[in-house]
Amino acid sequence: MKKEELQSIASQLKKPEGEKGIEMANMMHETNINMTLSSIRNLTISQGDKILELGHGNAAHLEYIMQQSTHLKYYGLEMSELMYAEAQKINKQFVDKKEAEFVLFDGNIIPFPDAYFNKIFTVNTIYFWQEPVNFLLEIYRVLDNKGIFSLTFAQESFMKKLPFTEFEFNLYDTEKVEKLISQTLFRIVNSETLTEKIKSKTGELVDREFTTIVIEK
Repeated sequence: MKKEELQSIASQLKKPEGEKGIEMANMMHETNINMTLSSIRNLTISQGDKILELGHGNAAHLEYIMQQSTHLKYYGLEMSELMYAEAQKINKQFVDKKEAEFVLFDGNIIPFPDAYFNKIFTVNTIYFWQEPVNFLLEIYRVLDNKGIFSLTFAQESFMKKLPFTEFEFNLYDTEKVEKLISQTLFRIVNSETLTEKIKSKTGELVDREFTTIVIEK
């Protein structure tokens, strides 16, 4: 693939836009579903939880979240206007019942008051954080005391094999993420690394190693 094509893939993964963005969102949902479910499971969702997801994509997994317990309130934050619109369309039933709310943001400042959520999760967004430590501090600020943050990412060893990750992406392994977290008041309570088989762009099966770090305030 040409450099321009690879750059285009990278920027669509960061912030899906236009017709290609909808295709990319559907593909991301399918490719990342195991990572998403792992992140959600690690939240141990219970009745009345206020849940925030950072970078929800098309949020086709919201129904699964809502099946975890009762009286849940879900908030989704996105930088992509396309994903913001798609997520509301796909999850109209939850939006209409005011069980889910989608909000656009700039990727840096979380537009909610202090200690607003007790569960927060994000999947495959850490690569795009502009100021990682400051963003972790923002997450810390909006998380309730004893709240849980589930951070899921694919390991650098896998990601660097993908030709488009040299553009727009900052790659991480567990050690690098733990180092970031150590610069905040967060406490790591668990770390789980799994390997799954996924289809590569050329159609062959490859092993992807991904990690969910569970962090507590």
